[in-house]
Amino acid sequence: MRYFEDLTPSTGAREPRAWLRSSRPRISLNGRWDFKLWDSVPSGEPVVGEGWGPIEVPGHWVLQGYDRPRYTNTAFPFPIDPPYTPSVNPTGDHVRWFDLPADWPIDGAILRFEGVDSAFKVWVNGGEVGTAKGSRLPSEFEVGSLLRPGRNLLAVRVHQWSSGSYLEDQDMWWLPGIFRDVTLLARPLIDDVFVHASYDHVTGGGTLTVETEPGAVVRVPELGVVTEPGVPVELAAVEPWSAEVPRLYDATVEVPGETVELRIGFRTVAMVHGVFTANGRPLFFRGVNRHEHDERRGRALSVDAMRRDLVLMKQHNLNAVRTAHYPPHPAFLDLCDELGLWVIDECDIETHGFIYTDWRGNPADDPDWAPMMLDRMRRMVERDKNHPSVVIWSLANESDRGGNFGELAAWTRSRDPGRAVFYERDRTYEFSDFYSLMYPPLEDLEAIGTRTEDVTTEDSALEARRRALPFILAEYAHAMGNGPGGLADYQRVLERYPRLQGGFVWEWIDHGLLLPGATDHVYGGDFGERLHGTNFCIDGLLFPDRTPSPGLTEYKKVLEPVRITGLLTIENHRTFTSTDDLEFLWSVTADGVEVDSGRLEVPEIAPGASACLEPPTTISSEVERVLTVRAVLAKDTAWANAGHEVAWSQFVLEQAVAVSTGSGLPVVDRGEVLRLGGGEFDRTTGRLTRLYGQEVDGPQLDLWRAPTDNDNGQGGRNGVTQEWRAAGLDRLLHRVDGVDVLDDGLVVRTRVAPEGLGVGVRTTYRWTASDDGLRLTVDVQPEGEWAGTAVTPRCGSWPRVGVRLELPKALENVQWYGGGPGEAYADSRDASRIGRYERTVDDLQTPYVVPQENGARMDVRWASLTDAAGNGFRVTGSPHFQLTARRWTTEDLEQARHRSDLTPRAHIYLTLDLAQNGLGSASCGPPTRIGLEVAPYTFTLTFRPAGSKSVDNYFP
Repeated sequence: MRYFEDLTPSTGAREPRAWLRSSRPRISLNGRWDFKLWDSVPSGEPVVGEGWGPIEVPGHWVLQGYDRPRYTNTAFPFPIDPPYTPSVNPTGDHVRWFDLPADWPIDGAILRFEGVDSAFKVWVNGGEVGTAKGSRLPSEFEVGSLLRPGRNLLAVRVHQWSSGSYLEDQDMWWLPGIFRDVTLLARPLIDDVFVHASYDHVTGGGTLTVETEPGAVVRVPELGVVTEPGVPVELAAVEPWSAEVPRLYDATVEVPGETVELRIGFRTVAMVHGVFTANGRPLFFRGVNRHEHDERRGRALSVDAMRRDLVLMKQHNLNAVRTAHYPPHPAFLDLCDELGLWVIDECDIETHGFIYTDWRGNPADDPDWAPMMLDRMRRMVERDKNHPSVVIWSLANESDRGGNFGELAAWTRSRDPGRAVFYERDRTYEFSDFYSLMYPPLEDLEAIGTRTEDVTTEDSALEARRRALPFILAEYAHAMGNGPGGLADYQRVLERYPRLQGGFVWEWIDHGLLLPGATDHVYGGDFGERLHGTNFCIDGLLFPDRTPSPGLTEYKKVLEPVRITGLLTIENHRTFTSTDDLEFLWSVTADGVEVDSGRLEVPEIAPGASACLEPPTTISSEVERVLTVRAVLAKDTAWANAGHEVAWSQFVLEQAVAVSTGSGLPVVDRGEVLRLGGGEFDRTTGRLTRLYGQEVDGPQLDLWRAPTDNDNGQGGRNGVTQEWRAAGLDRLLHRVDGVDVLDDGLVVRTRVAPEGLGVGVRTTYRWTASDDGLRLTVDVQPEGEWAGTAVTPRCGSWPRVGVRLELPKALENVQWYGGGPGEAYADSRDASRIGRYERTVDDLQTPYVVPQENGARMDVRWASLTDAAGNGFRVTGSPHFQLTARRWTTEDLEQARHRSDLTPRAHIYLTLDLAQNGLGSASCGPPTRIGLEVAPYTFTLTFRPAGSKSVDNYFP
C-alpha cells in the first residue's frame, strides 16, 4: 500500500517533544520555493523543470493560483472508502535550495515541519528522509547525514488526500500545502523539557519539578531557584498563573552548548466534588471556538494576526478558547500564556463525514486506526505540555463513539495527570472528565444545571458517572450572519448553577476567502463545485478581515466580569481578582446630551462579592435623563490601554414630560392632492407623496425582512423562513379600500394579503396634524386563520411590523436618539446603549459576507434624515421604534449572495418598525425565543421638519 494511504503515522520521524526556544543554531526555510502541481501522484524525486513556478511557504497552493480551495461542512470531498484516496489526488512538489556556512553544525541536524496538509514525503540532497501525516502537528526528521556545507537541496512532496484525511473532516476549507514554518535545527543537546509547576492555594506556595536531560541546570532567577532535573523544589510563596493574572516566571534549562528559555506559570487544576477548579476555585469559561483563518492566507497565520486575535478576545471579556478542531500554531499558545486565556487544546481528529455511512467504517472504533490516532494525541500533548494556559486536553471533535478514544484518554492521563480530558460526542462520556453538548435549548441546559436531565446511556455505572461530571457547552450560539441571538439568556442560565462551567460560542472568525483582485469574500459553491457546504463557514464573531461583528459586541456585554445592577450595585464576577484595577465613571445625559459627569468612589470588591453605592445626585429636567456608569481599566495592560471599557450599565432617571401638540389642522383639498400639515397625499391612494418639501412615497405596511442565516435554519430545521414563505409574507399585495377625509385628519383603509391565500391584514393609517407636526397612527389587524387551517400553513410569527417609505437619496445623513451605536434586535440588544448618534445611510449597514437583514437600531426615540444643507424631517415614535435605512430594497437584499450584488438605487428606503422577530441561533441551534406574534398592533409616528421653517415654507 502506498505510504499516503497506509495507516502508518510516519516513517523516519523522531519521537514527539516539546516546542522549545533554544539557543542552538537554526535556519528558517520559510520563503520562496519552486513548485509544481500534479493532478495525481507522480513517481520519483521532484526535479525542477518545465511547468514549475514560485510559491510562498508557509502557504496553501490553492490560494496562490494553483487549483482551487474547497469547503465542505461535514461531507468528505472524496468517496468514503478508507483508507484509500481517489486516483485524482492533487499533489504539490516543493523544492528549496539553501546554503549552510562551513562552520554550521551539521551532525545530528533536524528538519522540523510545524504543519503540512495532509501527507508528505521529504528528500534532502537526493536522499529520502521520511514521510508523515497529521496536518496540524509537528514532524521532525534527522537529516545531518544528508547535509553538506554550502548548497543543499530540500524537496517535499505534499498530497492533498491521504488516509489521514479521514481524520481531518473539521468543518473548514480543505487547504493543502506546507502552511506552517519549516526550520532546520542544529542537533538539540536538550532534547525535551517537561515543566511541572503546581500551586497550593491554601499555603500560597508552589512546587516546581522539571524533567529534562540529566546533568542540566534549571534556573528561575526571580525565585532564586537553581536546581537539577527531576528534583522537586518547594517554594514558600509564588504568584499563581490564571487567565485573569497571567503571571509568568522566566526560567532556563542549561547544558554546555545549549540554553532553553522557558516561561513558567504556577497553577493547579483539579476536580473537586464534581466541579472543575483552578488554584482552588471553580472555573467559569467565557469562551470561543477558534479556527485558524486569514482571509488571504488561509491557515498560514502570522504571529501578528494571532496576537490581534487574542487582544480582541481579551478586550471583549473572553477568558477561554477551544482550539477547534486541532492544535494551533505553537506561538498561539505562547500568546495565551502571556495574555491570559484558559485553553482547551483539541487533537487533530474529526471523522464527521462518516455520518453518511451511519458511522460504518468510522476510524474511532477500528483498532487498526488506533496507532494513527494515538500518534496525533502524543504529538499534541508532547508539543504543548509546558503551557500553563492549557488546562484541558480534548481527544477529538464529532467523531462518534469508539474504543480508540479509551487508548487516547488512558495514555494522556498517564503522561500528564495534571490536566483534565475532554470529549463531547461520546454520549456515555466514558473517557471524558466533563459532560458536554452542542447547541442545547435553554430548557435542556436548565435540566443539566439541576442534574435532572434525561438518561443518555443504559449502563447504570456510566450514567451515574456522567451525572456527577461538571458540564461545559462545547459549542453554542452559532454566530452565522446576523446573530447570534439569545446570548444573554444562555449566560443567565450558565451562571445560575455551579455544575455549568461556561461555554464556547461557535466561532471566532468568518472563513471568507479574499482571492487576489477580488472584492467579495468567497465561500462554498463559489468555484462551481457540486459538493460543498455553501456559506456555513461564514459563522464567526469577526468578519474575515478581523473586524468585530455586532455579535462580538453583544457577547462582550453579556460576558462582563463586573456587573453594574440596580441603582447602584456593583458585582464582581471574576474568579481571582478584585476590582482594584478598575475605575468607575458616571455621566448623566438629558435627551442624549451630557449634562453632568464624575468619578464614583468604589471600595475594593473581592472576587464574588458586591457593593451597594449611592447614585450621584443630578438636577431634574423635563427631558429624558439617563445615568451611565462605566468600569474602565485604571492603568495599561498588555492587551488594552488605561480607559478601556470593561463593563457599563444605564439607568433611566427621569422620563420625558409629554408636550401638547397644539390644535389640530384641517385637510386642505387641492383636487387630486390633499394637504395636511407638512404632508401632501394622493387623493386616490392616500399615499404620502411629499413631506416637508421632500418627495416621498409611502408609508406602506411592511411585514417582511431579508431572511437571516438564522431565520433560514439548518437544512430546514428550526428556521422560520420556510414558515414565513408558506404564509406568503414574501409576496404581499396592497389594496386601498378607502380614503376618508375628515374634519380633523385623513384615514386610509387598506388590506394587505399574500397571493394565493385567504389570510390578510387590515391596516388603517390615521393622519392628523398640528403646529407641532404630522402624526400617523397605524392600526394592524390580522384577518383569517393565521394559526393554520387545512389549506393555510401555520404562521406563528411575523418577521417585522412596521412601515416602509421611499425617500430622496440626498437624505443620507441620519441622526438619532436611542439605542446604538451598532445594530440591535429583540434578542441581541444588551450592547445597545441609549445616546445620540450620527451616521450616514451607508454607515448604518453591517457588511455581512452574505447579505441579509441588518443595520436596525432599537429603542429609537427620534431620528432625523437630512441632506447636506440640513433639509429633511425628523420622526418620533410612540412607543419607541426600530430604525433601518438603506439604498436598496429588502427584496434586493434578499436576492443578493455577495455584497457586490447590492447596487444602490436612486432612493433611500426607510423602515420604521414597531418590532422585529428575534434572531436566535437556528443556523445550527435553537430558534429565537422572542418571536413577533401574529396579533393586532397599533403604533404612532410623528413627523416634523428637520429645521425651524413653518409648514407654509414647504408649500407655495
